[in-house]
Amino acid sequence: MVSQVIIDAMLSGEESAVEYRIVRPDGQVRWLASRGRRQAGRYDDPDQLMGVSVDITESKQVELELRNLRERLQAESEYLKEEIRIGGHFEEIVGQSAELKKIFQLIEQVSPTVSTVLITGETGTGKELVARAIHSLSPRKDQVMVKVDCSALPSSLIESELFGREKGAFTGALTKQIGRFELANGSTLFLDEIGELPLDLQAKLLRVLQDGQLERLGSPKTIKVDVRVIAATNRDLAAKAQNGSFRQDLYFRLNVFPVHVPPLRKRVEDIPLLTWAFAREFEKKMGKRVKSIPKKTMEALQRYPWPGNVRELRNIVERGLIVASGSELDLQMPELPEVDLVPTLKGVEQQHILAVLERTGWRVKGPGGAAEILGMKPTTLYTTMQRLGIPSRQKKYEIPS
Repeated sequence: MVSQVIIDAMLSGEESAVEYRIVRPDGQVRWLASRGRRQAGRYDDPDQLMGVSVDITESKQVELELRNLRERLQAESEYLKEEIRIGGHFEEIVGQSAELKKIFQLIEQVSPTVSTVLITGETGTGKELVARAIHSLSPRKDQVMVKVDCSALPSSLIESELFGREKGAFTGALTKQIGRFELANGSTLFLDEIGELPLDLQAKLLRVLQDGQLERLGSPKTIKVDVRVIAATNRDLAAKAQNGSFRQDLYFRLNVFPVHVPPLRKRVEDIPLLTWAFAREFEKKMGKRVKSIPKKTMEALQRYPWPGNVRELRNIVERGLIVASGSELDLQMPELPEVDLVPTLKGVEQQHILAVLERTGWRVKGPGGAAEILGMKPTTLYTTMQRLGIPSRQKKYEIPS
């Protein structure tokens, strides 16, 4: 580039300027700004390029730092817009059960620290709400908590999403992208469904957790970050680490401070509070007013086992508000498979399969799925479920979008 500027200046005779880097013999990089123009030689001497060069290393470093800051602020602004668009449905954790009070105590204990937290629990229990509560009570609360859903991104994109990429790092990488770790520098990164992270990326994540260092895709430059990580999963990570589908060293690094969110069926006393909270949420959106909920409806809600947990309860309340014509909210409970009252072999088998299905979030196939835990082929398990009258969750417990 510099040689071309010199050639252009000699040909045009006009003043030219250029900024460029040099590497000194000791390996130090310096920035120079040069300016000059062609001067006619005397007598038979050739024309020469005359000018001055100034060391601008310090000002260039400030410029680069400001540019990086602008890129980060722009990325953070875009992320915040997306979070506002798809933000969660809850503003606070609702409930006063003994189980929930234990969670509140754990949140208060770990929030002031920078320790890594692993939140476990079934699908729909509110693990993200717990993560947000930890962040909002931490010294980093003034910074945005950045979220990555490890199950929602294809494996080909999750690496650049987490660690960033340079322009041209791979086919289709037309622009530079700042990763979520850089975006969360000085703040909190929430890694949802961490159990779905591909094995080849788990080693890179472990390095960031241990050393606070990463490289963008397509760049050899090491970037230091200060990020507090909160991870969540509905999987049994200990079992996955034991069978080799999750790195054992990463599991121990994540499991510094475990927080288990109990399923809704174990905090029955919270169901009335949650039901009214959801009713108040939806009545504002739908222009309706709920004045009462029948006692028999509330008792039915408390008897139901809630395989979909708080998320399922919220959906039932929303459907109830849609069809409600008066001020009384009467909710239609989902059907459940009949269970034998007499502890027959069939009944025991049915209960055992149901328990494993609930434990895996009704996932039958794949690593950590119900079929693997039960030591059965997925096709055999589906046949057994059909014989026992156990419907798949997709048919009976599907959560509407």
